[in-house]
Amino acid sequence: MAAVTSEQCFVERFTVTCNKPVSHLQLSCCLSHCAVPWEDKNIRIYENNNLESPLELTGHHCDVSAMVFGTVSDRLILCSASEDYVIVWDIARCYRQIKEGVIASGRVVGTLLGRVVHLSLCPLSAKVAACSGSRVVLLNAEKEEVLGVLKAHLGPVTASEFCPWDANLLISVSEDRTFKIWDVTKRDILFESAVLSAYPLLSLFFMEQNSQFITGSGDGQLWCYTLPVDHKCRLLTKLDLFKLEQKHERNLRKISPPQNRADGTTRNDVRGIVETAKPVLRIWAQRPQSGHASLQQSCVWIGSTDGLYLLDLDTSELLMILPLKGDLSISMAGSWAITHGHGGNMCCLVTSLFGNSVVLFEVNSAWLDELSFRMAKSFSVEEQLSVVPSSPLMTMSPLNAELAKQDPKPQKKIGVSCQKSVKDQALVFHTKVKSSGYNAAPHRTMFRPKTNVKKKSNSASTTSTNTKGLLNEYPSHFEAPSVPYAHLMVSTTPTIVNSLQYSGDGKQLVCGLGDSSVLLYNSSLTGDPAVYTGHSKAVNTVCWSHSKRWFLSTSEDPTLCIWTASASEPVLTMFTKPIRTAQFYYLDKFLLLASGSNLMLYLYHLDTTRDDIKRYKQRSKSKLASKLSMNSGTDITSVSAINDFYSYIVLAAGADRTIQVFDMNQGCMATQIPDAHCRAVHHLTQNKGSSFCTQALESYNLFLSSAITDGLKLWDLRTARCVRRYESHVNRCHHCTAAFSPCGRFIATGSEDHCAYIYDTRSSNFLHKLQRHSETVLNVAFNPANPE
Repeated sequence: MAAVTSEQCFVERFTVTCNKPVSHLQLSCCLSHCAVPWEDKNIRIYENNNLESPLELTGHHCDVSAMVFGTVSDRLILCSASEDYVIVWDIARCYRQIKEGVIASGRVVGTLLGRVVHLSLCPLSAKVAACSGSRVVLLNAEKEEVLGVLKAHLGPVTASEFCPWDANLLISVSEDRTFKIWDVTKRDILFESAVLSAYPLLSLFFMEQNSQFITGSGDGQLWCYTLPVDHKCRLLTKLDLFKLEQKHERNLRKISPPQNRADGTTRNDVRGIVETAKPVLRIWAQRPQSGHASLQQSCVWIGSTDGLYLLDLDTSELLMILPLKGDLSISMAGSWAITHGHGGNMCCLVTSLFGNSVVLFEVNSAWLDELSFRMAKSFSVEEQLSVVPSSPLMTMSPLNAELAKQDPKPQKKIGVSCQKSVKDQALVFHTKVKSSGYNAAPHRTMFRPKTNVKKKSNSASTTSTNTKGLLNEYPSHFEAPSVPYAHLMVSTTPTIVNSLQYSGDGKQLVCGLGDSSVLLYNSSLTGDPAVYTGHSKAVNTVCWSHSKRWFLSTSEDPTLCIWTASASEPVLTMFTKPIRTAQFYYLDKFLLLASGSNLMLYLYHLDTTRDDIKRYKQRSKSKLASKLSMNSGTDITSVSAINDFYSYIVLAAGADRTIQVFDMNQGCMATQIPDAHCRAVHHLTQNKGSSFCTQALESYNLFLSSAITDGLKLWDLRTARCVRRYESHVNRCHHCTAAFSPCGRFIATGSEDHCAYIYDTRSSNFLHKLQRHSETVLNVAFNPANPE
């Protein structure tokens, strides 16, 4: 990968040197113009395409401290503030006045408000919010009129923004480390956050397409919240710029040499950046209609002191770093103003942190697309994987293994000597035995088949009989389950339900308990369950077979038992090393076990017949067919494989925080995902669908991973990349699991706040919060036949 320098990242359009440091002033730029302070009290307006003859605005008697652009009826306006005035300038009118030889003038809308550190205009540019001290002053943008004063913060207000889709809402952030949502018309607080950080909140940005907003602090922390109609904000994700950059640097180190980085930095450069603080000075996102082809709607740019950072909020990953390095006029930024320019380019107006310079940078969109493509290509897998197989089994594939059939034992020949040694003995104590009568004349035709029976010609009954075997289609258009249906206590004493699973037809539910027992319920949870006791310690895994005839359970004994619903004793019992997880695999042909750092495939034969005399003798048998080991030798923490159709892919998570993908057709590891979570993955689950519902083939390549304190991640196997992250639920110490709905539209997960959360796969915000539990929700399972 070719090296990329900072000169390629940023192209300087112009540089302005001011009389005084302007490091923390609010500057502004738009598609056509940018505004910078000049000689402290004046303002210069530059056209982005013509930088030779700027427009100079005079009217303030104190130093200008904040500026913001806005539009009114397709007219460009600029609002500027100092300690004496807040002035609104009509840029087109000012150009006409200068052309006529008259001094350009603006309209004073506020007087003596103190030092204003931030200005914002409502979507219609009819109101101005000026942040001065610990208050937000609302001004009329058309005339000098104070509409109201918002006072509730305990520290200086650092920023405030009007909601783009509701002009009556305003959010303010402050040095008291909280944000507040205001009703502008009533001047009431609709929502007030808790203290978010130890550092002041500095920036604020609205994501209009998702009805979300983001705020950032002085220590590089970001919080993304939803803004619903009821104004009860929900935290979607929390990001740490420091940790994200460390992970980004580790990934770059694996794909390129230290001196040759994709984003223009060397290892030493990044280490120097990491050691400094990263305040979130500016948050900005490309609009969907003018964004780059390579940047998604969930991507935002973060302006910090050392450069620009591109974040994907859906996946909580750092995609790109554009550092202020090289021969640029500014190496440390004090403030940022970012906007989209002509041709999809991005314009950045930056002030120097320790100097008096103001620089207009331009980032070329074609260069961004090329860099994004190269980064994605570097992180992508060499060969695209798919859960649905596209090639036949190889000759030497482990999946071709078969269990050798044992020939029946030959009968021993009885010779003359043997006949003499064995004497005839009576089977009864009587000399005469009464005949059973079966050889009598009336009974000889007892079992002769009847061939003259007339067939019934009732077509209705025949039709009804045939339709009983048909599967009813799963109602995929239904909404996610949210209404309580049944509540059941599985035991009179406190007992943990470690695992549960529905059968493939959705008629039965098996549960593994912490008291070493297995319970089998019908899906309506009515009646007494069937109890299976064969383990001596807690049951940690239960799994149904595809045929719905068997289900297995594993325990901390360590034993594996395979049961049938009609018998209270296991059909097969295996004594192995400690088993992390087990399941049926390859349409019930194999048993897939994870123990230590090994994945083991067992062939098995189940025989339900029993000898009443030799009850201890087990007629079922099993045989190890193949064994694979994790690439790094780490212990396996979770395994997932699809058993509902033929699939070669097996997912395994390791204690070293990796997810390794095994191709069982070739009998080797296909690829691995390093640093999948910040902690070891404790649960993996795939989108397996259901026999009652059909999904697109691409949907089966989605899988979920869960890790303590690191939320839930949705992955695409084809690219081995995270596509979305879910963090609204609480998972700090317990191994809470997750599940896909049969239609693939919803995700359910357990939580430690005594609730189960339902997510939509297309959004990071949860749909429902199921609140009927009294303890931590460890397991969830969707009914494959009904939306339950």
